[in-house]
Amino acid sequence: MSLDVGARLKGVRKKRALSQRELAKRAGVTNSTISLIEQNRVSPSVSSLKKVLDGVPMSLQAFFAEEVPVQQQVFYKHSELPDMGSGKIAMRLVGYNHDPRNLSLLHETYPPGADTGQDMLLHEGEEAGIIISGQLEVTVADQVELLGPGDGYYFLSSQPHRFRNIGDVACVLVSANNPATV
Repeated sequence: MSLDVGARLKGVRKKRALSQRELAKRAGVTNSTISLIEQNRVSPSVSSLKKVLDGVPMSLQAFFAEEVPVQQQVFYKHSELPDMGSGKIAMRLVGYNHDPRNLSLLHETYPPGADTGQDMLLHEGEEAGIIISGQLEVTVADQVELLGPGDGYYFLSSQPHRFRNIGDVACVLVSANNPATV
């Protein structure tokens, strides 16, 4: 029995409430790549499919499995945490394969100079975090604060926000957002 890769990818994407554009952005590919795969107009290589699935995130094994395991994974080794970050920023997601997942718990690393970008972020939900090491400048609406180890934040994600490491060492933090946005 052969698997319809395009239909399966479309089903996985829709189940996670991701648009083609959002999945493409997360995976670092073009929108048309996602569209062509879903229409079975191109057959992706294993490495290309893995790159797209990293944007979900989902392992190749889970994608090709005929049935979803009944028991959810409880413990995760560092090597099992997919990196959902972009650019220099690493965001390792805990519990990526839980379905449904209503919370995103992230282990984040911002190297010196890392920035979420000039455009402020906006999305539904709430988010919170606590700095483990280094410093992070957090902007929420018109408030700006430089946070260090032990400092934290909590805000509605519908407020414009941005994160930057203006220090000389990497900033490591643990954050959570709800509903799950990654």
